[in-house]
Amino acid sequence: MARRPHTTLLMISGLLIFFTLLLISNYRKVRPESSPLDQVSTAHVDEHVLHGEATAAKLENSTLKAELGRSAWMLLHTMMAKFPDKPTPEDSEALTSYIHLFARLYPCGDCARHFQQILKQYPPQVASRSTAAVWACHVHNQVNKRLKKELFECSKIGDFYDCGCADSSPSAKNQSQEEH
Repeated sequence: MARRPHTTLLMISGLLIFFTLLLISNYRKVRPESSPLDQVSTAHVDEHVLHGEATAAKLENSTLKAELGRSAWMLLHTMMAKFPDKPTPEDSEALTSYIHLFARLYPCGDCARHFQQILKQYPPQVASRSTAAVWACHVHNQVNKRLKKELFECSKIGDFYDCGCADSSPSAKNQSQEEH
């Protein structure tokens, strides 16, 4: 039986299309494998992560414990001093999460558990820089009361913890550039 020319042409065209598609699929850019971190949503931290048990053991070295405490309070108060005056909801959620994780992961287990109890009684106030700073001063004073230390006058907290960091506002950047 004789083949018709259009059948042969159709077969050749079909094979050509098949091999072209095969070639294209082999050279297509392969998407890299996603890592487990890509699947973690950072938009919201689960409550059991934020409010879980403190992870550290008791810190026996009193000198190290005191040094750690001073440094931790300096960090916390400086962070409050640099918190935005008008934070976004994301800023406020981030700071609240940070405070709870700070309490959970603090390297002194007893201190962490005590601070977590204070946070239950006095939840973080993060509506503005000033409310966050006064809240941090208040909870610091709660710790000082427990340790029978001198209390700090919270109305002066803004002056005391000026970190000396440059203001990131556009006008401050322009002024800084003019000085150099």
